[in-house]
Amino acid sequence: MAVKVAVIYYSATGNVYKLAQAIEEGAREAGAETRLKKVRELAPDEAIKSNQGWHDHVMATQDVPEVELDDLEWADAYIFGTPTRYGNVSAQLKQFLDTTGGLWFQGKLADKVVGGFTSAQNANGGQESTLISMYNVFMHWGSIIVPTGYTSDEIFAAGGNPYGVSSTDPTDGSGPNEQELAAARYQGRRIADKARALTGSRV
Repeated sequence: MAVKVAVIYYSATGNVYKLAQAIEEGAREAGAETRLKKVRELAPDEAIKSNQGWHDHVMATQDVPEVELDDLEWADAYIFGTPTRYGNVSAQLKQFLDTTGGLWFQGKLADKVVGGFTSAQNANGGQESTLISMYNVFMHWGSIIVPTGYTSDEIFAAGGNPYGVSSTDPTDGSGPNEQELAAARYQGRRIADKARALTGSRV
């Protein structure tokens, strides 16, 4: 039976979405069954329409299903992604995380493998702080945090963030580069492999 990995993200203009797609691809390469889900948008239409990139991304990803709590119960492992907001998670992702209290109380989030990924405009824009703030939640859940560490050449090539994959948005708006996407695929494989080792699943 294949290990089950949920890739859950929030993305405004698409950078985190591209990383999420690469992470899901890596998890599938490792034999996992996957679900790629976005969290619900909270911003008003007026704010979204005021930013062309944001509006275009929302329109382009209408077919991506929104995450539900059942997805967390289904998964053997989770990988959460968010753009950094002042060195913290986006309000959209935080709102979803704040709905997980019932599952947490029942112990249904404990002992599952978890990791995180993020994107920011600047190289020192708060990526590591954002990931650590996510990991605070996962420690309360009792999940087993699997960082990328310095465990692969892909991580070094993408900038060397040991906390989780991160991307720096280029000024031309092209999104994550190939090194960052390769690191994301590696993270997907790593999470799937560690979840399989923990659950005893075989593919």
